[in-house]
Amino acid sequence: MRSYHPCDTVRAAEAPLLASLPEGTLMRRAAHGLARVTAEELRARTGGIAGRRVTLLVGSGDNGGDALWAGAFLRRRGVAVTALLLNPDRAHPAGLRALTKAGGRVLRAAPEHVGDPDLVLDGIVGISGRGPLRPAAAAVVDEITAPIVAVDTPSGVDPDTGAVDGPAVTAAVTVTFGAYKPVHVLAPARCGRVELVDIGLTLPEARLAAAEPSEIGAIWPVPGAEDDKYSQGVVGIRAGSARYPGAGVLCTGAAVAATSGMVRYVGTGAAEVLARFPEVVASTTVAETGRVQAWVVGPGAGTDDEAVATLRGILATDLPVLVDADGLTLLARDPGLVRGRSAPTLLTPHAGEFARLTGNRPEPDRVAAARELAADWDVHVLLKGRATLVARPDGHVFVNDAGGSWASTAGAGDLLSGIVGALMSSGMPVDLAAAAGARAHALAANLAARDPEAPGAAPVSASGILARIGDAIRLLRTHIAES
Repeated sequence: MRSYHPCDTVRAAEAPLLASLPEGTLMRRAAHGLARVTAEELRARTGGIAGRRVTLLVGSGDNGGDALWAGAFLRRRGVAVTALLLNPDRAHPAGLRALTKAGGRVLRAAPEHVGDPDLVLDGIVGISGRGPLRPAAAAVVDEITAPIVAVDTPSGVDPDTGAVDGPAVTAAVTVTFGAYKPVHVLAPARCGRVELVDIGLTLPEARLAAAEPSEIGAIWPVPGAEDDKYSQGVVGIRAGSARYPGAGVLCTGAAVAATSGMVRYVGTGAAEVLARFPEVVASTTVAETGRVQAWVVGPGAGTDDEAVATLRGILATDLPVLVDADGLTLLARDPGLVRGRSAPTLLTPHAGEFARLTGNRPEPDRVAAARELAADWDVHVLLKGRATLVARPDGHVFVNDAGGSWASTAGAGDLLSGIVGALMSSGMPVDLAAAAGARAHALAANLAARDPEAPGAAPVSASGILARIGDAIRLLRTHIAES
């Protein structure tokens, strides 16, 4: 499990070390790691280290000090280092002395001084920084064409939320110290590859975490010698309508692909569903469905009076229920349908549906917004996005970086509901089912985009993703999943 700690927690963990170690020790630990990763990046990109050129963008805080000390260590390995000081009077004194003693060059930061380095270190602001780059820093960053290595977090990107509201750095690599921060998973496109340098912090249990592919594979249900179709989980799917028949097909097909023991379909699209998936047991009403162990309700199911009555009846059961799409629209009209429910409930909104449920969009702090809805309604919340969040009512959040946006296509949400519903029916806890389903869904989308018959990464459809769900699960089960 990879943990992500907010900046206040990291600073609190640093405090006893700063008090007990000789002055500057913690910074030099961080800078040694930063210099090591930078040297490795130089070698990988240019074939060597000595004689290569690195430019430091140096702000006035400790983040700038980290960059200066790393520059000094790189000079000892023969790298030509130039430091551009954004605020020369407030540059870290010890770091500046170390760099100049090692033979580094120091200039006032200006666009014309950027030059043509092999790499740039972004030491403008650290985890205490908030807001976009100031104009002078933004003007310098605009001139950079070389890959950027961000020091701890990319400057201009909020370290706790990943929000960007103006000029900011986009890094090829981010070297973080002591702990992963929320930005590293909430804004992956800004951070690039993230490398962690251990500086000896002792941290509490994190409330934001990502499950590794091997962990997902380890918990994915596999039938045992005594299992039958009922013990593996029976999921009920109420999806699709005359207007959106495909939603029923996709949602049901994903539940089948996710290795549910049995899938029972309810709705008007039985003919279309059975034409694609004859193993599904279909009925026209919930009362005729038979025994299920979890429900998925909402994708393309309509918002008329009959849909309201069906949703109310399903939520009145003591079974786990996943509510998506049209079901969320109905809950936005009448939250009382789900409030106070004692059985596990999972809501799966995208940003627009979240706004209808709460009256506010989840940005800029998506984690806080998901936590608030989960706590307020006493439900689990899966907030869709490239970084999909799964919030429990107690505030713990799982996060899954999809590694791309290939699942941003019509019908992909129906697939996710079917996968997660199948896992819920197996008895898996709701938060784990949602996290595992999100991981498999994203992997299937990435596999579909990298179809060997397509030249390079190709646009994908929901049907293409559905066809790769089984492959994604097999990869997860064998612990060789790709992101």
